[in-house]
Amino acid sequence: MEKYVIKGGVKLSGEVNVSGAKNAVVAILPATILSDEPCVIENIPNISDVTITLQIMREMGAKIRLLNKTTVEIDPRPLMNMSIPYDKAKLMRATTYFLGTLLGRFHSAHVSMPGGCNLGDRPIDQHLKCFSALGAQCEIDGGMINLRADKLVGNQIFFDKNSVGATINGIMAAVKAEGLTVIENAAKEPHVVDLANCLNSMGADIIGAGTDVIKIRGVRELHGTTYSVIPDQIEAGTFMAAAAATRGNILIKNVIPKHLEPITNKLLKIGVQVEQYDDAVRVIGGENYVGTTIKTQPHPGFPTDMQPQMSAVLTCAKGASMVTESIFDNRFRYVDELRRMGANISVEGRVAVIEGVERLKGAPVKSTDLRAGAALIVAALGAEGTSDIYDIFHVERGYENMEMKLRNLGANICKVDETEPVSDDAEKKAI
Repeated sequence: MEKYVIKGGVKLSGEVNVSGAKNAVVAILPATILSDEPCVIENIPNISDVTITLQIMREMGAKIRLLNKTTVEIDPRPLMNMSIPYDKAKLMRATTYFLGTLLGRFHSAHVSMPGGCNLGDRPIDQHLKCFSALGAQCEIDGGMINLRADKLVGNQIFFDKNSVGATINGIMAAVKAEGLTVIENAAKEPHVVDLANCLNSMGADIIGAGTDVIKIRGVRELHGTTYSVIPDQIEAGTFMAAAAATRGNILIKNVIPKHLEPITNKLLKIGVQVEQYDDAVRVIGGENYVGTTIKTQPHPGFPTDMQPQMSAVLTCAKGASMVTESIFDNRFRYVDELRRMGANISVEGRVAVIEGVERLKGAPVKSTDLRAGAALIVAALGAEGTSDIYDIFHVERGYENMEMKLRNLGANICKVDETEPVSDDAEKKAI
Protein backbone atom coordinates (compact mmCIF):
# COMPACT_ATOMS: atom_id res chain seq x y z
CA MET A 1 0.00 0.00 0.00
CA GLU A 2 1.24 3.47 -0.86
CA LYS A 3 0.94 6.81 0.88
CA TYR A 4 1.57 10.47 0.08
CA VAL A 5 4.25 12.31 2.00
CA ILE A 6 3.66 16.06 1.86
CA LYS A 7 5.85 18.77 3.32
CA GLY A 8 3.56 21.75 3.61
CA GLY A 9 4.09 25.50 3.55
CA VAL A 10 4.89 25.92 -0.15
CA LYS A 11 2.83 28.48 -2.08
CA LEU A 12 1.64 26.64 -5.18
CA SER A 13 2.03 28.46 -8.47
CA GLY A 14 1.87 27.74 -12.20
CA GLU A 15 -0.64 26.09 -14.50
CA VAL A 16 -2.55 22.82 -14.28
CA ASN A 17 -4.80 21.06 -16.80
CA VAL A 18 -7.97 19.47 -15.49
CA SER A 19 -8.81 15.94 -16.67
CA GLY A 20 -12.16 14.59 -17.86
CA ALA A 21 -14.94 14.37 -15.30
CA LYS A 22 -15.01 11.17 -13.24
CA ASN A 23 -18.73 11.44 -12.52
CA ALA A 24 -19.52 11.85 -16.22
CA VAL A 25 -17.22 9.21 -17.69
CA VAL A 26 -18.39 6.42 -15.35
CA ALA A 27 -21.88 6.89 -16.86
CA ILE A 28 -20.87 7.57 -20.46
CA LEU A 29 -18.72 4.45 -20.81
CA PRO A 30 -21.54 2.04 -19.85
CA ALA A 31 -23.94 4.09 -22.01
CA THR A 32 -22.05 2.95 -25.11
CA ILE A 33 -23.54 -0.51 -24.49
CA LEU A 34 -26.78 0.91 -25.91
CA SER A 35 -25.12 1.72 -29.25
CA ASP A 36 -25.42 -0.51 -32.30
CA GLU A 37 -22.04 0.70 -33.58
CA PRO A 38 -18.56 1.45 -32.19
CA CYS A 39 -18.10 4.65 -30.18
CA VAL A 40 -15.02 6.79 -29.53
CA ILE A 41 -14.93 8.55 -26.16
CA GLU A 42 -12.34 11.31 -25.68
CA ASN A 43 -10.94 13.19 -22.66
CA ILE A 44 -11.06 10.10 -20.45
CA PRO A 45 -9.20 10.47 -17.13
CA ASN A 46 -6.64 7.84 -16.15
CA ILE A 47 -8.28 6.82 -12.87
CA SER A 48 -9.08 3.47 -11.29
CA ASP A 49 -12.85 3.85 -11.72
CA VAL A 50 -12.35 4.07 -15.49
CA THR A 51 -10.01 1.07 -15.46
CA ILE A 52 -12.59 -1.01 -13.56
CA THR A 53 -15.44 0.04 -15.86
CA LEU A 54 -13.51 -0.85 -19.01
CA GLN A 55 -12.39 -4.13 -17.46
CA ILE A 56 -16.02 -5.08 -16.74
CA MET A 57 -17.05 -4.22 -20.29
CA ARG A 58 -14.12 -6.15 -21.75
CA GLU A 59 -14.97 -9.22 -19.67
CA MET A 60 -18.54 -9.00 -20.99
CA GLY A 61 -17.20 -9.20 -24.53
CA ALA A 62 -16.94 -5.58 -25.69
CA LYS A 63 -13.93 -4.79 -27.87
CA ILE A 64 -11.90 -2.05 -26.17
CA ARG A 65 -9.08 -0.24 -27.96
CA LEU A 66 -7.06 2.61 -26.46
CA LEU A 67 -6.37 5.09 -29.25
CA ASN A 68 -4.21 7.30 -27.01
CA LYS A 69 -3.85 8.15 -23.31
CA THR A 70 -7.20 9.93 -23.17
CA THR A 71 -9.23 8.28 -25.96
CA VAL A 72 -10.87 4.87 -26.12
CA GLU A 73 -12.79 3.11 -28.87
CA ILE A 74 -15.55 0.77 -27.67
CA ASP A 75 -17.29 -1.73 -29.92
CA PRO A 76 -20.25 -2.97 -27.84
CA ARG A 77 -21.71 -5.27 -30.49
CA PRO A 78 -20.08 -8.50 -29.20
CA LEU A 79 -20.99 -7.68 -25.58
CA MET A 80 -22.98 -10.39 -23.77
CA ASN A 81 -25.44 -9.90 -20.93
CA MET A 82 -23.40 -11.28 -18.06
CA SER A 83 -23.84 -10.79 -14.32
CA ILE A 84 -21.60 -8.25 -12.63
CA PRO A 85 -20.40 -9.97 -9.44
CA TYR A 86 -19.67 -8.52 -6.01
CA ASP A 87 -15.89 -8.52 -6.45
CA LYS A 88 -16.33 -5.86 -9.17
CA ALA A 89 -19.36 -4.02 -7.81
CA LYS A 90 -17.78 -3.50 -4.38
CA LEU A 91 -15.05 -1.36 -5.93
CA MET A 92 -17.24 1.54 -7.03
CA ARG A 93 -20.76 2.87 -6.79
CA ALA A 94 -21.09 3.49 -10.54
CA THR A 95 -21.56 -0.20 -11.37
CA THR A 96 -25.26 0.58 -10.83
CA TYR A 97 -25.21 2.28 -14.25
CA PHE A 98 -24.88 -1.14 -15.86
CA LEU A 99 -28.43 -1.79 -14.64
CA GLY A 100 -29.89 0.90 -16.90
CA THR A 101 -27.79 0.10 -19.95
CA LEU A 102 -28.14 -3.70 -19.79
CA LEU A 103 -31.88 -3.38 -19.16
CA GLY A 104 -32.16 -0.97 -22.07
CA ARG A 105 -30.30 -3.27 -24.45
CA PHE A 106 -31.15 -6.79 -23.30
CA HIS A 107 -34.32 -6.19 -21.22
CA SER A 108 -32.59 -7.87 -18.29
CA ALA A 109 -29.72 -7.08 -15.95
CA HIS A 110 -27.99 -8.76 -13.02
CA VAL A 111 -25.67 -6.56 -10.98
CA SER A 112 -24.43 -7.00 -7.42
CA MET A 113 -25.30 -4.28 -4.89
CA PRO A 114 -22.70 -1.52 -5.33
CA GLY A 115 -19.78 -0.40 -3.21
CA GLY A 116 -17.78 2.83 -3.47
CA CYS A 117 -17.08 5.36 -0.73
CA ASN A 118 -18.76 4.79 2.64
CA LEU A 119 -20.81 7.97 2.84
CA GLY A 120 -23.80 6.55 4.68
CA ASP A 121 -27.16 5.37 3.44
CA ARG A 122 -27.25 5.39 -0.37
CA PRO A 123 -30.36 3.40 -1.25
CA ILE A 124 -31.29 2.36 -4.77
CA ASP A 125 -35.04 2.58 -4.22
CA GLN A 126 -35.40 5.46 -6.69
CA HIS A 127 -33.50 3.46 -9.32
CA LEU A 128 -35.83 0.49 -8.85
CA LYS A 129 -38.89 2.76 -8.90
CA CYS A 130 -37.76 4.04 -12.28
CA PHE A 131 -37.14 0.57 -13.75
CA SER A 132 -40.47 -0.67 -12.45
CA ALA A 133 -42.30 2.30 -14.02
CA LEU A 134 -40.80 1.34 -17.39
CA GLY A 135 -42.12 -2.21 -17.09
CA ALA A 136 -39.30 -4.16 -15.43
CA GLN A 137 -39.69 -6.68 -12.64
CA CYS A 138 -37.18 -5.89 -9.90
CA GLU A 139 -35.84 -8.33 -7.33
CA ILE A 140 -32.91 -8.31 -4.90
CA ASP A 141 -31.72 -11.84 -4.11
CA GLY A 142 -28.54 -12.68 -2.24
CA GLY A 143 -27.16 -9.19 -2.75
CA MET A 144 -27.81 -9.35 -6.50
CA ILE A 145 -30.13 -6.87 -8.22
CA ASN A 146 -32.12 -8.72 -10.89
CA LEU A 147 -34.16 -6.88 -13.53
CA ARG A 148 -36.34 -8.43 -16.23
CA ALA A 149 -38.81 -6.98 -18.72
CA ASP A 150 -40.72 -8.37 -21.71
CA LYS A 151 -40.51 -4.86 -23.11
CA LEU A 152 -39.84 -1.36 -21.84
CA VAL A 153 -42.56 1.26 -22.24
CA GLY A 154 -42.21 4.96 -21.53
CA ASN A 155 -43.94 6.35 -18.46
CA GLN A 156 -44.23 9.31 -16.11
CA ILE A 157 -41.63 9.05 -13.33
CA PHE A 158 -41.45 11.32 -10.30
CA PHE A 159 -38.48 10.92 -7.99
CA ASP A 160 -39.34 11.29 -4.30
CA LYS A 161 -35.93 12.88 -3.79
CA ASN A 162 -33.31 14.32 -6.08
CA SER A 163 -30.96 11.53 -7.17
CA VAL A 164 -28.15 11.81 -9.69
CA GLY A 165 -27.73 8.05 -10.01
CA ALA A 166 -31.43 7.34 -10.46
CA THR A 167 -31.74 10.14 -13.02
CA ILE A 168 -28.84 8.73 -15.04
CA ASN A 169 -30.20 5.17 -14.85
CA GLY A 170 -33.66 6.40 -15.80
CA ILE A 171 -32.31 8.15 -18.89
CA MET A 172 -30.36 5.09 -20.03
CA ALA A 173 -33.20 2.63 -19.47
CA ALA A 174 -35.70 4.90 -21.28
CA VAL A 175 -33.61 5.71 -24.37
CA LYS A 176 -34.83 2.61 -26.25
CA ALA A 177 -38.18 2.20 -24.49
CA GLU A 178 -41.38 2.52 -26.50
CA GLY A 179 -42.95 5.97 -26.40
CA LEU A 180 -42.29 8.94 -24.13
CA THR A 181 -40.73 8.90 -20.68
CA VAL A 182 -40.97 12.01 -18.49
CA ILE A 183 -38.67 12.20 -15.44
CA GLU A 184 -39.72 14.81 -12.88
CA ASN A 185 -37.61 16.12 -9.99
CA ALA A 186 -34.59 15.09 -12.08
CA ALA A 187 -31.02 15.83 -11.01
CA LYS A 188 -29.46 18.80 -12.85
CA GLU A 189 -25.74 18.13 -12.35
CA PRO A 190 -23.35 18.81 -15.25
CA HIS A 191 -22.57 15.11 -15.67
CA VAL A 192 -26.29 14.35 -16.15
CA VAL A 193 -26.30 16.90 -18.99
CA ASP A 194 -23.09 15.43 -20.39
CA LEU A 195 -24.59 11.93 -20.51
CA ALA A 196 -27.70 13.24 -22.27
CA ASN A 197 -25.57 15.13 -24.80
CA CYS A 198 -23.52 11.99 -25.49
CA LEU A 199 -26.63 9.85 -26.00
CA ASN A 200 -28.18 12.51 -28.25
CA SER A 201 -25.02 12.44 -30.36
CA MET A 202 -25.72 8.70 -30.77
CA GLY A 203 -29.26 9.38 -32.01
CA ALA A 204 -31.24 9.50 -28.77
CA ASP A 205 -34.09 11.97 -28.32
CA ILE A 206 -33.58 13.60 -24.92
CA ILE A 207 -34.63 17.13 -24.02
CA GLY A 208 -34.60 19.03 -20.74
CA ALA A 209 -31.35 17.68 -19.24
CA GLY A 210 -30.13 20.27 -16.75
CA THR A 211 -33.71 21.11 -15.68
CA ASP A 212 -36.18 19.52 -13.26
CA VAL A 213 -38.01 17.73 -16.06
CA ILE A 214 -36.31 15.48 -18.62
CA LYS A 215 -38.24 14.01 -21.55
CA ILE A 216 -36.95 10.95 -23.39
CA ARG A 217 -38.68 9.73 -26.53
CA GLY A 218 -37.56 6.18 -27.21
CA VAL A 219 -35.70 5.30 -30.41
CA ARG A 220 -35.21 1.89 -32.00
CA GLU A 221 -31.45 2.10 -32.41
CA LEU A 222 -28.43 4.23 -31.58
CA HIS A 223 -25.46 4.77 -33.87
CA GLY A 224 -21.81 5.30 -33.08
CA THR A 225 -20.36 8.62 -32.01
CA THR A 226 -17.17 10.47 -31.17
CA TYR A 227 -17.73 12.36 -27.95
CA SER A 228 -15.49 14.29 -25.54
CA VAL A 229 -16.18 14.13 -21.79
CA ILE A 230 -16.57 17.45 -19.96
CA PRO A 231 -13.79 18.66 -17.61
CA ASP A 232 -14.00 17.56 -13.99
CA GLN A 233 -15.49 20.36 -11.90
CA ILE A 234 -14.49 18.65 -8.64
CA GLU A 235 -10.86 18.22 -9.67
CA ALA A 236 -10.84 21.88 -10.70
CA GLY A 237 -12.43 22.85 -7.38
CA THR A 238 -9.84 20.82 -5.49
CA PHE A 239 -7.00 22.76 -7.15
CA MET A 240 -8.87 25.98 -6.37
CA ALA A 241 -8.96 24.94 -2.72
CA ALA A 242 -5.24 24.01 -2.84
CA ALA A 243 -4.40 27.45 -4.21
CA ALA A 244 -6.38 29.05 -1.39
CA ALA A 245 -4.91 26.84 1.37
CA THR A 246 -1.32 27.52 0.29
CA ARG A 247 -1.89 31.22 -0.46
CA GLY A 248 -0.73 30.39 -3.97
CA ASN A 249 -1.45 31.53 -7.52
CA ILE A 250 -2.69 28.82 -9.92
CA LEU A 251 -4.11 29.03 -13.43
CA ILE A 252 -6.49 26.09 -13.73
CA LYS A 253 -7.06 25.24 -17.40
CA ASN A 254 -9.55 23.10 -19.35
CA VAL A 255 -12.54 23.99 -17.16
CA ILE A 256 -16.09 25.25 -17.65
CA PRO A 257 -16.20 28.29 -15.31
CA LYS A 258 -20.01 28.17 -15.13
CA HIS A 259 -19.78 24.75 -13.47
CA LEU A 260 -17.44 26.21 -10.83
CA GLU A 261 -19.60 29.16 -9.79
CA PRO A 262 -20.79 27.73 -6.44
CA ILE A 263 -17.16 27.10 -5.47
CA THR A 264 -15.96 30.41 -6.86
CA ASN A 265 -18.59 32.35 -4.93
CA LYS A 266 -17.59 30.81 -1.58
CA LEU A 267 -13.89 31.41 -2.21
CA LEU A 268 -14.56 35.04 -3.08
CA LYS A 269 -16.62 35.40 0.09
CA ILE A 270 -13.80 34.28 2.38
CA GLY A 271 -11.20 36.52 0.69
CA VAL A 272 -9.72 34.51 -2.18
CA GLN A 273 -9.27 36.21 -5.57
CA VAL A 274 -10.71 34.34 -8.57
CA GLU A 275 -10.35 35.47 -12.18
CA GLN A 276 -12.49 33.76 -14.84
CA TYR A 277 -11.59 33.24 -18.50
CA ASP A 278 -13.29 31.34 -21.32
CA ASP A 279 -11.95 27.92 -20.33
CA ALA A 280 -9.79 28.65 -17.30
CA VAL A 281 -9.81 30.23 -13.85
CA ARG A 282 -6.96 31.81 -11.93
CA VAL A 283 -7.07 31.48 -8.15
CA ILE A 284 -4.91 33.79 -6.04
CA GLY A 285 -4.80 33.16 -2.33
CA GLY A 286 -4.74 35.87 0.30
CA GLU A 287 -3.02 36.13 3.66
CA ASN A 288 -6.21 36.39 5.73
CA TYR A 289 -9.53 34.61 5.24
CA VAL A 290 -12.81 35.03 7.08
CA GLY A 291 -15.22 32.27 8.01
CA THR A 292 -18.45 31.62 6.15
CA THR A 293 -21.42 29.28 5.96
CA ILE A 294 -21.77 26.43 3.48
CA LYS A 295 -24.73 24.15 2.84
CA THR A 296 -24.35 21.39 0.29
CA GLN A 297 -27.23 21.12 -2.14
CA PRO A 298 -28.00 19.52 -5.51
CA HIS A 299 -26.73 21.46 -8.51
CA PRO A 300 -26.61 24.45 -8.91
CA GLY A 301 -26.00 24.57 -5.16
CA PHE A 302 -22.67 23.94 -3.47
CA PRO A 303 -21.53 20.40 -4.41
CA THR A 304 -21.21 17.82 -1.66
CA ASP A 305 -18.06 16.51 -3.38
CA MET A 306 -16.32 19.85 -2.59
CA GLN A 307 -17.46 20.14 1.01
CA PRO A 308 -14.43 18.40 2.61
CA GLN A 309 -11.88 20.37 0.54
CA MET A 310 -13.54 23.67 1.35
CA SER A 311 -13.75 22.75 5.02
CA ALA A 312 -9.98 22.15 4.95
CA VAL A 313 -9.51 25.74 3.74
CA LEU A 314 -11.87 27.09 6.41
CA THR A 315 -9.83 25.50 9.22
CA CYS A 316 -7.47 28.49 8.96
CA ALA A 317 -10.07 31.22 8.32
CA LYS A 318 -10.61 33.80 11.07
CA GLY A 319 -13.71 33.33 13.16
CA ALA A 320 -16.31 30.59 12.93
CA SER A 321 -17.61 28.75 9.88
CA MET A 322 -20.67 26.50 9.75
CA VAL A 323 -20.85 23.68 7.22
CA THR A 324 -24.12 21.82 6.72
CA GLU A 325 -24.11 18.54 4.78
CA SER A 326 -27.54 17.86 3.30
CA ILE A 327 -26.65 15.04 0.86
CA PHE A 328 -24.71 12.27 2.67
CA ASP A 329 -24.82 11.06 6.27
CA ASN A 330 -21.15 10.17 6.66
CA ARG A 331 -19.47 13.03 4.79
CA PHE A 332 -17.74 14.28 7.99
CA ARG A 333 -15.63 11.18 8.57
CA TYR A 334 -12.54 13.21 7.61
CA VAL A 335 -13.00 15.59 10.55
CA ASP A 336 -11.14 13.39 13.04
CA GLU A 337 -8.16 13.38 10.66
CA LEU A 338 -8.14 17.18 10.37
CA ARG A 339 -8.27 17.38 14.18
CA ARG A 340 -5.03 15.40 14.23
CA MET A 341 -3.53 18.30 12.29
CA GLY A 342 -4.78 20.85 14.83
CA ALA A 343 -8.11 21.83 13.33
CA ASN A 344 -10.81 22.99 15.75
CA ILE A 345 -13.99 21.34 14.46
CA SER A 346 -17.06 20.10 16.26
CA VAL A 347 -19.77 18.04 14.56
CA GLU A 348 -23.39 17.70 15.59
CA GLY A 349 -25.39 15.52 13.22
CA ARG A 350 -25.06 17.01 9.75
CA VAL A 351 -23.54 20.31 10.90
CA ALA A 352 -19.86 21.06 11.47
CA VAL A 353 -18.70 24.21 13.25
CA ILE A 354 -15.14 25.20 12.40
CA GLU A 355 -13.25 27.66 14.60
CA GLY A 356 -10.32 28.94 12.58
CA VAL A 357 -6.77 28.35 13.84
CA GLU A 358 -3.64 30.19 12.76
CA ARG A 359 -2.00 27.18 11.09
CA LEU A 360 -2.44 23.43 10.78
CA LYS A 361 0.48 21.17 11.63
CA GLY A 362 1.55 18.10 9.69
CA ALA A 363 0.53 14.70 11.05
CA PRO A 364 -0.07 11.10 9.94
CA VAL A 365 -3.65 10.90 8.67
CA LYS A 366 -5.82 8.40 6.80
CA SER A 367 -8.06 8.96 3.81
CA THR A 368 -11.53 7.60 4.59
CA ASP A 369 -13.01 8.18 1.12
CA LEU A 370 -12.25 9.89 -2.19
CA ARG A 371 -13.08 13.51 -1.29
CA ALA A 372 -11.83 13.11 2.29
CA GLY A 373 -8.46 12.18 0.81
CA ALA A 374 -8.53 15.29 -1.36
CA ALA A 375 -9.32 17.41 1.70
CA LEU A 376 -6.37 15.96 3.60
CA ILE A 377 -4.09 16.77 0.68
CA VAL A 378 -5.36 20.37 0.65
CA ALA A 379 -4.84 20.62 4.41
CA ALA A 380 -1.36 19.08 4.28
CA LEU A 381 -0.24 21.42 1.50
CA GLY A 382 -1.09 24.43 3.65
CA ALA A 383 0.13 22.97 6.94
CA GLU A 384 3.40 23.47 8.75
CA GLY A 385 5.62 20.39 8.67
CA THR A 386 5.22 16.96 7.10
CA SER A 387 2.06 14.88 6.72
CA ASP A 388 1.76 11.22 5.78
CA ILE A 389 -1.56 10.46 4.06
CA TYR A 390 -2.51 6.78 4.09
CA ASP A 391 -5.06 4.81 2.02
CA ILE A 392 -4.52 6.97 -1.04
CA PHE A 393 -6.19 4.37 -3.25
CA HIS A 394 -9.36 6.32 -2.46
CA VAL A 395 -7.85 9.44 -4.05
CA GLU A 396 -6.68 7.57 -7.13
CA ARG A 397 -10.26 6.45 -7.80
CA GLY A 398 -11.09 9.98 -8.91
CA TYR A 399 -7.95 12.06 -9.51
CA GLU A 400 -5.56 11.54 -12.40
CA ASN A 401 -1.84 11.94 -11.67
CA MET A 402 -2.56 14.04 -8.57
CA GLU A 403 0.99 13.72 -7.27
CA MET A 404 2.60 14.86 -10.54
CA LYS A 405 0.16 17.71 -11.10
CA LEU A 406 0.82 19.06 -7.61
CA ARG A 407 4.56 18.62 -7.97
CA ASN A 408 4.48 20.63 -11.20
CA LEU A 409 2.87 23.43 -9.17
CA GLY A 410 5.77 23.36 -6.72
CA ALA A 411 4.32 21.08 -4.05
CA ASN A 412 6.72 19.04 -1.97
CA ILE A 413 4.94 15.69 -2.38
CA CYS A 414 6.03 12.14 -3.07
CA LYS A 415 4.39 8.75 -3.12
CA VAL A 416 6.09 5.95 -1.20
CA ASP A 417 5.27 2.51 0.11
CA GLU A 418 3.69 3.05 3.51
CA THR A 419 5.86 0.36 5.09
CA GLU A 420 9.04 2.16 4.10
CA PRO A 421 10.58 5.04 6.05
CA VAL A 422 10.81 8.27 4.11
CA SER A 423 14.45 8.88 3.22
CA ASP A 424 16.16 12.19 2.57
CA ASP A 425 16.41 11.13 -1.08
CA ALA A 426 12.65 10.68 -1.28
CA GLU A 427 12.07 14.16 0.10
CA LYS A 428 14.62 15.66 -2.29
CA LYS A 429 12.92 13.82 -5.15
CA ALA A 430 9.61 15.44 -4.20
CA ILE A 431 10.95 18.99 -4.35
